[in-house]
Amino acid sequence: MYQNYTVNSPDVEYTDEAITSHYTYHNTTAAVDENGSVTVTPTQEKFVFQTKRKVPKFGVMLVGLAGNNGSTVVAGVIANREGISWRTKRGVQTPNYYGSITQASTVRVGSDEAGQDVFIPLGKLLPMVAPNDIVFGGWDINDMNLADAMERASVLDYDLQRQLRPHMVGIKPLPSIYDPDFVAANQATRANHVLRGTKAEQMQTIRDDIRRFKEENALDQVVVMWSANTERFADITEGSNDSAENLLAAIERGEEEIAPSTLFAVACILEGVPYINGSPQNTFVPGVIELSEQRNVFIGGDDFKSGQTKMKSVMVDWLIAAGIKPTCIVSYNHLGNNDGKNLSAPKQFRSKEISKSNVVDDMVASNEILYAPGEHPDHVVVIKYVPYVGDSKRAMDEYTSQIFLGGHNTISMHNTCEDSLLAAPIILDLVILTELMTRIAVKKEGEEEFKPFHPILSILSYLLKAPIVPRDSPVVNALQKQRACIENIFKACVGLPPENHMMLEHKLLQ
Repeated sequence: MYQNYTVNSPDVEYTDEAITSHYTYHNTTAAVDENGSVTVTPTQEKFVFQTKRKVPKFGVMLVGLAGNNGSTVVAGVIANREGISWRTKRGVQTPNYYGSITQASTVRVGSDEAGQDVFIPLGKLLPMVAPNDIVFGGWDINDMNLADAMERASVLDYDLQRQLRPHMVGIKPLPSIYDPDFVAANQATRANHVLRGTKAEQMQTIRDDIRRFKEENALDQVVVMWSANTERFADITEGSNDSAENLLAAIERGEEEIAPSTLFAVACILEGVPYINGSPQNTFVPGVIELSEQRNVFIGGDDFKSGQTKMKSVMVDWLIAAGIKPTCIVSYNHLGNNDGKNLSAPKQFRSKEISKSNVVDDMVASNEILYAPGEHPDHVVVIKYVPYVGDSKRAMDEYTSQIFLGGHNTISMHNTCEDSLLAAPIILDLVILTELMTRIAVKKEGEEEFKPFHPILSILSYLLKAPIVPRDSPVVNALQKQRACIENIFKACVGLPPENHMMLEHKLLQ
């Protein structure tokens, strides 16, 4: 595996400070006339990308630090950093970052003289933070230290937990915001470590915590991520959370419909710190989105895409691309961790159901041969709480499709997955990619000033079930398109073309 590379091109300049790329963006426009005829016109536009090469000292603050995801991601980074190996009934295990696209996937950068493809790690395309260097902190409504939280989660093998305990026992979360109206009643027994005061006072405490964490650890950049309980959806109310001005005023008034996750989001934006929502609730009410746009602070969400939904976005994309018509999709899950316990309440389940249900929409809309306008497959999502299975989530899916001459095809799938072991690498990818985006700027050729990307980070869509995008932008859920977006934008930053898979050099007569 090649770890180092440079691009040999007159359009790419390397300095100690930055990589600058002059890039021609090729696209097409399609005009439809009154008769339904389509005229397609190739277009091109020249951009200049600039990526700062210095990787900062970087910290991540997790909301829900003592939960299954929080304790698992911190444990995983420590195990990798310290080179801890452990013994199981399968033999000696060594740490890795499998499941992370930045750490364990590759991209093709060209072919060698023998015509063989050359790959490099995706994480080497541009200078990125190494996960072993991340400083972790955060908040939780429960006061358990991370060693005890790791034991409670029952995710990791005992021998690994035993060796990690000395490294984790001293890591304790800060008090967090708890509002019993937004989470299931069964979470009350965990809530022994909560912030008091008004909503405005709670938000100010979060801001102070971020500043202190950054100063005490001498950090250059911080990203905050919500990995805590799924909240119910907040009502969008005129005069309350429908604009940035109204939202800030509503927080000062202490209005009840301002969710804890939204308070964290506003605190981060006001501090100039990127914020990612890893749960399915509507944290990003219109007022939050407007505030992020006003302040040019990155936000991303919603809901980690780890197992069943990721598979669904592959299966449906494949079926429709093959000219097969999915007509019925039924997804069933059961799990026994605290996430499953919280989701056993109807309002919290509804948030998850919404994030899981919209994943096929863009793929269905892409094929009017199969689907009439407004037509959708039947799509049902069920989640049940079964304490005994713990973090080992079971997912069962059935895809029924129409095929040739009225025939039907049914694909059934059973997936057993360790929920937090799938989520932890996604958390790392989200924060690493978000930090990188703070160092990339772009301008149209001829313009004077470089500008950052839009504050709503739709480039993170590959990692999220219900990706938020800038207003009037299309939502893309097809998994390979989402992956290609990340790869191709980063390739543009070093002057490389997007992968076209034509391989004409191998298909023409010599």
